[in-house]
Amino acid sequence: MREAILYEKLKDSKVKCGVCNHRCLISDGKKGICGVRKNEGGKLYTLVYGKAIAENIDPIEKKPFFHFMPGSTSLSIATVGCNFRCMHCQNADISQSDLILGKNLLPEKVIEDTLKNNCPSIAYTYTEPTIFVEYALDIMKLAKKNGIKNIWVSNGYMTKETLDLIGPYLDAINVDLKGFTEKFYQEVCKAKLAPILDNLKSIKKKKIWLEVTTLLIPTKNDSSKDLKSIAEFIAKELGAETPWHISRFFPAYKMMDLPPTEVETIRKAVEIGRKAGLKYVYSGNIPGDSFEDTYCSKCKEKMIDRTGYSIERFDDKGTCSKCKTNLNLIL
Repeated sequence: MREAILYEKLKDSKVKCGVCNHRCLISDGKKGICGVRKNEGGKLYTLVYGKAIAENIDPIEKKPFFHFMPGSTSLSIATVGCNFRCMHCQNADISQSDLILGKNLLPEKVIEDTLKNNCPSIAYTYTEPTIFVEYALDIMKLAKKNGIKNIWVSNGYMTKETLDLIGPYLDAINVDLKGFTEKFYQEVCKAKLAPILDNLKSIKKKKIWLEVTTLLIPTKNDSSKDLKSIAEFIAKELGAETPWHISRFFPAYKMMDLPPTEVETIRKAVEIGRKAGLKYVYSGNIPGDSFEDTYCSKCKEKMIDRTGYSIERFDDKGTCSKCKTNLNLIL
């Protein structure tokens, strides 16, 4: 165990965690909602420092990032635990685990593995990196010294204090904007929407590369009204150049009774995003779909062809090879 950061000591040996927007009030001997931050005698400890449940080399497109270092690989790591309770979680076996599982993997070894495998970035992914921020932050600082990029795949529920801490070391983040109503977030994720919207705007202001993902769940968050609201929020508040990934749902965890999202629903959502003025709207979980490709926002020529996680580029160092329009690629 290692003492946690960003917490407040209170009376009667209670503590208040300040890492995510739940701001859990934790009694002595108890854990926060995430299951990996525990109060021991009036001190808050992280139970997962240096304890990785996963370490893999992934295509960066898998995260998904389509405009950040396209075609590269990323060393991906995670610990157990999560601050959400999403009913459709595809990684519930590790995000909702009651046990502190994983192998010992200290920050120095993560850097060593990253360099050995010629990965230009480290992805903090699979579960929510906010809940293992102490571990992530130490790795991120070492990565920066070694010329390695840091990318997060996150639910966006970190506090302002956490975002300010990681900001100087974070190069890119993909935030799951899971829906656009408080009702959806409360019922499906056991969280709130407002802090996520605030964080998305703050991330953009910090000039951290941002991509947004929405998993469309039938009858839950796939109405035209919701999709239009998300698209307009991204266009107005985050910028038309912000990529929006719209992914197809498949039954998982506590939502096994719902059908997969209709492909036509995904395509309708892509069109809604384009009509809102977004330059880059992508389908997800539809192998071989043309909506996974990147087109020039001006002349509409295909500049990146994607098949699975393999890509073929036709651009000219981040600009359209035909009309020279900026494709908003971080190379």
